[in-house]
Amino acid sequence: MSEWKARRFWKAAAAEPATGGWCVTLDGKPVMTPGKLPLILPTEAFARAIAAEWEAQQDVIDPLSMPLTRAANSAIEKVTPQFDAVAEMLAAYGGTDLLSYRATEPERLHERQCAAWDPILDWAEARHGARLTTTRGLMPVAQDAEALARLRAPLDGLDAFRLTALHDLVTLPGSLVLGLAVLDGRLTAAEAHALSRVDDEFQAEGWGRDDEAETAAANRLVAMENAERLLKLLAS
Repeated sequence: MSEWKARRFWKAAAAEPATGGWCVTLDGKPVMTPGKLPLILPTEAFARAIAAEWEAQQDVIDPLSMPLTRAANSAIEKVTPQFDAVAEMLAAYGGTDLLSYRATEPERLHERQCAAWDPILDWAEARHGARLTTTRGLMPVAQDAEALARLRAPLDGLDAFRLTALHDLVTLPGSLVLGLAVLDGRLTAAEAHALSRVDDEFQAEGWGRDDEAETAAANRLVAMENAERLLKLLAS
């Protein structure tokens, strides 16, 4: 038996004003989240971008081609009711931040990591007053509690949509600092992604590229760029 797939049933998608923000309508009927909650969006630009995703659907609906819609659904249904838990989970990445762990060998890799990552740690110290400790090897290094608290503080000032965007910008590279740098405009998503792959690129130069790993990396980049786009739409 073939798997049932949802099909396009509307003629036109549009963004319209709604109580508390903006909504997306399909032939005049507001779109709801999968859990039947109102899809209320904070900016017109965000609503128009989501409407464009719906308008671009062909006969069969492809959810993977609708990253902004999926992000909005997650923000409303998942992040909003457990905001503090999500913020705490993302903040925990500061304690094991990718940028804190440097290679023991070869020395060329360690030097490359320092050259790439130290400027971003310097930025975090200047911007947030938080200096993370670095170490060589994989043994856990204890971070200063005050530094971690200062890196967490910006998360409390976000709304659910921005925290949803930050989720991919932190979890995919494995770095709270990189995520905050994109949030603040210090880095682009592509730059943060490249910094998260210093080790991978070093290994690829010596041993060649693995197609499966390259595909996974490309998918992470797309997800991070979608998150960055969401942040820009929220600022519009």
